[in-house]
Amino acid sequence: MNRNIIAILRGVKTKEVLDVVNVIVRAGISQVEVPLNSPNAFESIELIRDEFDGLIQFGAGTVTDIKQVEVLAKIGVNFIVSPNFDPGVVKATKEANILSYPGVITPTECFSALNSGADGLKFFPASLIGEENLVALKAVLPENIPLFMVGGVGPKNFLSWIKAGATGFGIGSGLYKAGESSEVVSKKAESIVLAYDEAQK
Repeated sequence: MNRNIIAILRGVKTKEVLDVVNVIVRAGISQVEVPLNSPNAFESIELIRDEFDGLIQFGAGTVTDIKQVEVLAKIGVNFIVSPNFDPGVVKATKEANILSYPGVITPTECFSALNSGADGLKFFPASLIGEENLVALKAVLPENIPLFMVGGVGPKNFLSWIKAGATGFGIGSGLYKAGESSEVVSKKAESIVLAYDEAQK
């Protein structure tokens, strides 16, 4: 089953990143993001690439400038996620042939991001938007655009967000908090996958 869940490993350290990613992938999540405000983030992403390239989709989050995009392009990430919409970052990402998911909230940001070449939209923080607003936005957005909800989403509300039109989720602290053991992350990942699969039925 293709689960449209991105595991956000904010604060992960290089010495633990492979153990954490291993248990997440084993649970059934195949997209992993390391935010650039994590310790030695580029190094962690390189470790993930060396271990999992071709097996999962891996990328970077909290990407806010073009120089970061250039480094990530050399590493060979599959996707780049931002907390905001910056047309320069989106264009640089697409020129590097990488999937671009900028952060948006308003209709203006949504359409500006898509017009700049974004492959999908990251609604952040999703809890601020709410399901009813997403329903309203879906009425005017182009069809088949991936819509990722990030911030305040998880097993308790997967179903309501999917009904509202969400196509994917980014899960951060609900899956991984800095310093947590791979055993703890494994249990969380399994419960997230279970809830996601149930919500898709």
